[in-house]
Parts: sequence; C-alpha cells; structure tokens
Amino acid sequence: MDSIKIFQTVKRIVMGCGSIKRIADEMKRLGCKKVMVITDPGLVRTGIVGQIEDLLDKGGISVTRFDEVEPDPPYDVATRAAEKTKQAGVDIILGIGGGSSLDIAKAASVLVTNAGSVETFFGIDMVPGPGLPMILVPTTAGTGSEVTPIAILSDYGEKLKKGIVSPHLFPAVAILDPELTFGLPAAVTAATGMDALIHAVEAYTSINATAFTDMFSVQAMSLIFPNIRTAYANGLNVEARSKMLEGSMLAGMAFANAGVTAVHAFAYPIGAEFHIPHGVANSIMLGPVMEFNMLGNLPKFAYMAEVFGEETGGYSDREAAEIAVEALCTLASDLKVPSNLSQFGVQEKDIPALAAGVMKVTRLLANNPRELKLEDAEEIYHRVL
Repeated sequence: MDSIKIFQTVKRIVMGCGSIKRIADEMKRLGCKKVMVITDPGLVRTGIVGQIEDLLDKGGISVTRFDEVEPDPPYDVATRAAEKTKQAGVDIILGIGGGSSLDIAKAASVLVTNAGSVETFFGIDMVPGPGLPMILVPTTAGTGSEVTPIAILSDYGEKLKKGIVSPHLFPAVAILDPELTFGLPAAVTAATGMDALIHAVEAYTSINATAFTDMFSVQAMSLIFPNIRTAYANGLNVEARSKMLEGSMLAGMAFANAGVTAVHAFAYPIGAEFHIPHGVANSIMLGPVMEFNMLGNLPKFAYMAEVFGEETGGYSDREAAEIAVEALCTLASDLKVPSNLSQFGVQEKDIPALAAGVMKVTRLLANNPRELKLEDAEEIYHRVL
C-alpha cells in the first residue's frame, strides 16, 4: 500500500514583470494597513527597498523597516526583528531580498504571535499557531523561500544551520517580479541559480518524491538549466531572468514537499563554520554527493541527463547518470563557482568535525536516496578539499 503523501504550498502567487507595483493592493486585499519591511542593508543601498516603500506609501500603507539581516543569519537577528515588529504594532510583514531576509521574515512572523524563543521552534511542526500575515518578495532566483514553509537559521554554538519547518511559515502572498533581479552581480546570479537548480535535483531524487513533486522538479530543471548561463552572462535578459525566477519558485514548491538531500546536509556545516555562501557551498558539494547518490536511483539520475539536453541514446542508465552529474559540474565551472573548500580556509584537520556535523542533519539525510555513513561523509569532503 502506498504511504500517505501531503502536498502544500502558498495560497496566492503574483508574478511577471512589474508585478511589484501591486504590492499595496495586495496588502489592502488582506485588510492590512501597517507593514514591517524586513530586508538587508545591501538591498537598501541598491534603492530597491526605497522604491517598494514609495509604492506602499503612495498606496496608503504605513511603513516601518528592519534592515539588519545578514548572510546566514543567527538566532538573534530573528529575535531582534520580532521585537521591533512587536513594538511597531504592524499587521503584516513584508520580506524583501534573498533567502536570508525571507527566512528572517518568516521567523519573526511566528515569534511575534507565539510564546517561546526561536530555539523552541526548530524541527518539524514545532510552531504552535499562525504568525502575522506575510508577503514575500524574492530578489534572487535562488532559495525559493517565498513558497516554502521553512526558515533556516545559523547556530554558531553548534556550528550548524537549523530549520523551522511549519505550515505557519507560508506567506499569504508571494510576488515574483523578475525586474527586481536585473541588478544581481554575475557571481550572485551563478551561486543563487545553482542553489535553485540543486533544490530541483535533490527534490527529484529524494526518497519522498512523488509524481506531483516530480512534475515541479522536472519543470524547474528544464527552466533553470538552459537559462542560467544566459542570466549569468547577460543579467538584463528579461526572458532568462523570468525563467530563472519561475524555475526557482517551482523548485521551492518541489523541495518544500519532497525535501532536499545530502548536498544540503554537507553544505550546512561548512556554511555555518566557514561562512561559505549557501549557493556556493551547495555547488562545491554537488558533484561528489551526486556521484555517491546516483546508485540509489539510477533511472532518475539517467533521466536528468535528458532534461539537461544531453545525448543519452545507446547509453546505460549508469552511463547516462554519469553524464547528468558531469553536466552539472560543467555548468558550475562555466559559471565560475568556486570548486574547492580550501579556497575558504578549510583544512584537512577540519574534516572529521565537519563530517560529524553532516551526520547531525538527520532531517535531510532521511530524504537521501542512499544511506550515508560517517566514513562516506569524510571521504566526500576530502574529494573537494
């Protein structure tokens, strides 16, 4: 008998060039008049946040801002964002930015309305009740956080990233405007785009994948893989940017339900300990983890080669699976994404502790298509040192 599967996602998605101009109307539709904008200082400097706040002001929405989000944000950023949100007495949160800003918006939303510290919410379904309503606006085609019930925060003490997973983290609305991604530097386009592609790959190969999540995963891969090079080389290409943002969203829908696997489990310790950007950490770990995992489901790994546009006629599933892995590695190389941990100060002596950290990420390893042991984790880290 098939096991019971559940699929859940956001209620409303507004997408397309210029869709951000609907922001005030979307808040009014929700009956909200006073917003806390949660974002990061870098995005403020680009002028994007100010432009969106002007739209809100003209639409009659009162605006307060928290712009202290940092990469790989620790617990205290979420706590401070929640405290400022409580003090402001707002009725909605607007998260603008990459995954870090969107995740802090989610965490702040439930911290405002639920008793307890952020640590009490880590894990699956640990949030007691709904948070403040949210609208999330991604400015990168990367995390897909705008459509996932997950917020990732850094535990600097344990040198790990930890997740809050709850349906209460879904926003009321996600707005995807590709014009907001036009100004992304090429290196950021590459790293975030690889992150989105890896979400799709891992959701597709997760043991919890379903026909429904596969539909989203495959479509995400078919959008991201052929467009990421163009978006990287020509950031003003509207078609490429639009397809990247759509692909990132679909990948988010897929992994929000099927889960990601060991690539992310390997990325978390090195991200928390050495502050390697998340998309870069995932890209570094992608090749060796995929080579390890492919024996767990050769037909799916083989089919990915077809999705990537590779020639697979006459090849065995194993050979086609190797072609898929090689295509991913070639893509990362074309995008000039770093490929070695030593570039970030990781040394041989660090590997045992990092591998032990991987084994603690049980929430993700439970999705992996192949059982992973401590000695496997150490060997895989050695391969990319």
